[in-house]
Amino acid sequence: MVTTEYSLGILQYIPFFYVIWSDDLLSVSEISVVENTIEQDTSLDSNEKEQLRFWLNRENPPTDDEIKTWKQAISTSQVKLIESDTYPLTSLSQRLVNLQTDGLGFNENLKHIEINLGIQPNHYNHLFEVDVVHEKTSDQYNANILDHLLKGPHALVVDEFRSFLNQPIFKWDIRRKKEDFRAKILEQVQVLGKKGYGAMAYPSEFGGTGNMPAYAAIFEHLMFIEGSLAVKFGVQFGLFGGSIQKLGTQRHHDQYLSDAGTTNLLGCFAMTETGHGSNVRGIKTTATYDPTTDSIIIDTPGKNDNKEYIGNALHSKIATVFAQLIVNGKNEGVHAVLVPLRNEKHELLEGIIIEDNGYKLGLNGVDNGKIWFNNVSVPRENLLDKYGEIKPDGTYHSSIKNPSKRFFTMLGTLVGGRICVARGALGGAKMALTVAVKYALNRRQFNDSVKVQEDLIMDYPTHQLRLTPAVASAYVYHFTLEEMMKRYSDESQPDKREIETQVAGLKSVITWFANETIQECREACGGKGYLLENRIADLKGDVDIFTTFEGDNTVLLQLAAKGVLSDFKAEFNSAGFASVLKLLQTQLSDKLTAINPLYSNKVDAGHLYNPKFHKHAFNYRTRRLTYTLAMRIRSYIKKGVPSYQAFLKVQTHLLALGKAYSVELAYSVFTEFCANVEDEEYKSLLEKLGTLYALHQIHSDARWYLEQGYIGGTKSKAIRQRVERLSTELRPHIEVLVDGFGIPEHCLTAPIVN
Repeated sequence: MVTTEYSLGILQYIPFFYVIWSDDLLSVSEISVVENTIEQDTSLDSNEKEQLRFWLNRENPPTDDEIKTWKQAISTSQVKLIESDTYPLTSLSQRLVNLQTDGLGFNENLKHIEINLGIQPNHYNHLFEVDVVHEKTSDQYNANILDHLLKGPHALVVDEFRSFLNQPIFKWDIRRKKEDFRAKILEQVQVLGKKGYGAMAYPSEFGGTGNMPAYAAIFEHLMFIEGSLAVKFGVQFGLFGGSIQKLGTQRHHDQYLSDAGTTNLLGCFAMTETGHGSNVRGIKTTATYDPTTDSIIIDTPGKNDNKEYIGNALHSKIATVFAQLIVNGKNEGVHAVLVPLRNEKHELLEGIIIEDNGYKLGLNGVDNGKIWFNNVSVPRENLLDKYGEIKPDGTYHSSIKNPSKRFFTMLGTLVGGRICVARGALGGAKMALTVAVKYALNRRQFNDSVKVQEDLIMDYPTHQLRLTPAVASAYVYHFTLEEMMKRYSDESQPDKREIETQVAGLKSVITWFANETIQECREACGGKGYLLENRIADLKGDVDIFTTFEGDNTVLLQLAAKGVLSDFKAEFNSAGFASVLKLLQTQLSDKLTAINPLYSNKVDAGHLYNPKFHKHAFNYRTRRLTYTLAMRIRSYIKKGVPSYQAFLKVQTHLLALGKAYSVELAYSVFTEFCANVEDEEYKSLLEKLGTLYALHQIHSDARWYLEQGYIGGTKSKAIRQRVERLSTELRPHIEVLVDGFGIPEHCLTAPIVN
């Protein structure tokens, strides 16, 4: 029988029950939360509790007529739902009851249900016929506090830098002629250099503060101004100046570093060749020591051996050239040599040819070029000789005897640049997300033909699902890269092999994420996102190359996977593989136990939202992929397949492991950060972002988890539903979250953000 008259005690629960049963939002475990709350609610008498419990029976749910009666009780009251209320449904219930009496105050028990079940207005505002008071965003959280968390220890530097960028020279504009574009970018880089920002990572005696993490933070901010500015800034101060700092010795620092930091000496970083990009060990440019003149002869030996795609090539006076160092007829491997390119009149020196690479998909404010050397002679002292030197008597000496170890040690010092590339790509994604979210909070489209006003596109679940997991990922990756730069900058840990493995994987995952996100944001803004003035179009072109420079992502993921497989202890060759495998078996074989069927189909919120589940899922995937990869390689080697060929046969497996390892690492670093956040309210928000990231990642790789039996079909479906639900729950805070990125207002020039 349908109840039409409700006591005040029951009336306050009617909006909750209407929401619960209209959309069947609750699982069995969540219904128990409601039941326990009702039991503890002292404002209810025993009859009211019995009635409410009766309506919670999933085996005998309320009839459609009963639910319609609940709806009528709400709609006839004309009480409005106010989305911006801290607890919208609880507040609605209170106002509903207060129409009949002023004696019933705010019910904390209802608040408990609303908090613990995560019921958000977007879950239910479509259920009410009365007008909903729409607010674009909730004021529960403060974007400035989120921004402060993201700035971390660099707050003072970042705040000053943001203010410094608020001047006409950094004003964004559409520039399509590459010569004018490059001239403007060069001028901007020089302004930054003169102010001391370029030298920030250098020691104080060379104009810096020795603060590489702060340098990375300001580098990301340059993406908010212009991608070309960020890249040219990175080439001049990070790659060119950084190579002198990291690979040179005191005499190089004294002679070049201060001028590099102020842009008095413009330089470039000549590593890549037309025929060799990712395979740096295979480059063909030679640096041959000539004992008769005590000089080094730099030469491009053949076709496709020229330096290619060298940033700053047209503006530079000097280059750090990577070449095969040949001393007394012996190839000592790849080393870096400083080679002057132009005189004071900016004329090319004898034996040097430089050509413009021309127009590119993006970054046309960067002067990329090709460089050829025809037996160019430079003094022996121009060898950057921290890891290998030519002594005055003409003999080669290195404290690192193993050529392979020497090579990787040298490259390991340049990992900071790879972190900055990931930070730059992430900055591009943050900018695109901010534009797309703010547009979605203004753009209206469609309604139910009853309301006069159309709905905000940000209120559509599909739109939330497009953008919100990406916002969550941006937070996860931000704190991860902060930690990576902190570890890289720790001089008490000179061995950079582990951090190199970590950054190789993260750079790949994050730059791919950035490109996918920017594309999604472009589509989410429709035709407006296609206009140059709204910035996303340029971001697409500029960030695209981040997936292949500073290391091709596909190659880097394999590097990361090999680092995992060897546990950073063995080089991969057929002779050393047995010991590696033995190590892996010891670590892994006893842990890969069969998954309990109950676990693989566990779907309650407490389990799916638990970080222990996320960590277990990520760790299981990494360990499983490592173990099965080792088994496959061993099988090939047992059959006499050379180790190099064995690795070629498992390349796709390597890629899967590299990605799995990187996602696990990112989530682990993020949860460690969250654990140290003191403000419980913001800690809870960040943890929710972490949960969305984790479930979204598991859902994205659901095929693998299903294949392994780690999750069942029911659990896979539940995870997908939770991703959708979390995206909706975060809807009221979405603008605060993108504002938390801290992009200065003077950088948000896209007209559609307003």
